[in-house]
Amino acid sequence: MFDQSISTLAAQLRNKDISSVELTRYFLDRITKLDPQLNSYITLSEEVALKQAANADTQIQNGAASLLTGIPIAHKDLFCTAGTLTTCGSKMLNNFIPPYESTVTSRLQDAGAVMLGKTNMDEFAMGSSNENSHYGAVKNPWNQDTVPGGSSGGSAAAVAAGLAIAATGTDTGGSIRQPASFCGITGLKPTYGRVSRFGMIAYASSLDQAGPMAKSAEDCAHLMQAMAGFDDKDSTSSETANDDYLSNLNTPLTGLKIGLPKEYFGEGLDTGVADVIMTAVKEFEKLGAEVKEISLPNLNLSIPSYYVIAPSEASSNLSRFDGVRFGHRCEAPKDLLDMYMRSRAEGFGQEVQKRIMVGTYALSEGYYDAYYLKAQKIRRLIKNDFTNALKQVDVIMGPVAPTTAFGLGSKTNDPVAMYLEDIYTLSVNLAGIPAMSIPAGFSNQMPVGLQIMGNYFAEAKLLNVAHQYQQNTDWHRQTPAMAKGA
Repeated sequence: MFDQSISTLAAQLRNKDISSVELTRYFLDRITKLDPQLNSYITLSEEVALKQAANADTQIQNGAASLLTGIPIAHKDLFCTAGTLTTCGSKMLNNFIPPYESTVTSRLQDAGAVMLGKTNMDEFAMGSSNENSHYGAVKNPWNQDTVPGGSSGGSAAAVAAGLAIAATGTDTGGSIRQPASFCGITGLKPTYGRVSRFGMIAYASSLDQAGPMAKSAEDCAHLMQAMAGFDDKDSTSSETANDDYLSNLNTPLTGLKIGLPKEYFGEGLDTGVADVIMTAVKEFEKLGAEVKEISLPNLNLSIPSYYVIAPSEASSNLSRFDGVRFGHRCEAPKDLLDMYMRSRAEGFGQEVQKRIMVGTYALSEGYYDAYYLKAQKIRRLIKNDFTNALKQVDVIMGPVAPTTAFGLGSKTNDPVAMYLEDIYTLSVNLAGIPAMSIPAGFSNQMPVGLQIMGNYFAEAKLLNVAHQYQQNTDWHRQTPAMAKGA
């Protein structure tokens, strides 16, 4: 059952072949048996899950079920869930039980989805390997000596190992797409403003965006049906009307114009990854698509501009964690200043402290114009590059990351090498456009993700393009050997 689609399981639930309580118990048992190898969950919400499953069975019995009713999913541990521990992967929040529910988790709950638990992540979503969590590193189910990617690495590993049908993630600079690529699953980063940020613990407010992670584009479309839409609790939420993400999945791709940015295929790209990407592009040509080379000339500026903007916003967002109202507080403070300083020094990990200091410096008097304002001007150039390119083509394709999943600990002492892993994903967040990663093959026995980028609010088009590819390939149906061990 762990590798079935949402549509298949929903049909089995409606036909009474299985109950949601039985399905939920099945996944809870798998997590108990297999997750000690991966560390993909921080909190298992067994009592909540079984209660929600029992309610789902009642809804199904009464003929009031949707396609997500009774489907067990997991949530990244930065979505506030009322009454359930929400840590954001940090010691700072190791005792934080939110009194309210995020819009994303609330909408999925209203759609009948069952919450299995909260998944591991890089602390405050800062990382590309899921090695920055206070709760320990997550391991890749395809090779447990390698990372699952970050920061939504727990969600990606859980879905890939069959420890949840689907999961929520967030993407500030690639945090849905890169772990989806490393773990061989499908992940969608929607347009900025398409999915509400209310109740998401903020890292960089102008870049953060929530999205679905699942085995296939069709399953991601099911989650988007529930997650997307305007929310008056989020001032950056878009009022643009939602598409029906399921109705266009089977539209043929004849005449689709695909752009390949020449800057994505230059120095630094692993040859095995490049071969997989070009083979996938040829598959699209067989489906009737036309391919042309395009240029995104300011791609090389995305890393320096991102690592000024994101830390600057983080330094502001994380200033609220001071040990006063909630979160970690140091023992026996001498005075207020001592409490602030020791609570933050003890509560934040090394990577978070580093980004707070960089951001505070960039925003400080005398340096704002030189760094933050300059980075915002570069951001506009990057946005213009995508706008111009998407006047020529319908979608843009390329690799998600320069390499497959790298070894645990292999880049922890080299931050530049770690940041370069995000070279193909950061620009999408700076521009605010939607993009997704879909499994496209293997290199050195590890999954490779194909990145598909589109115009603003073109999520339905991206899901259609991905679904058509997945109807003609089986890379998204591959399962790591460890997932078959229960």
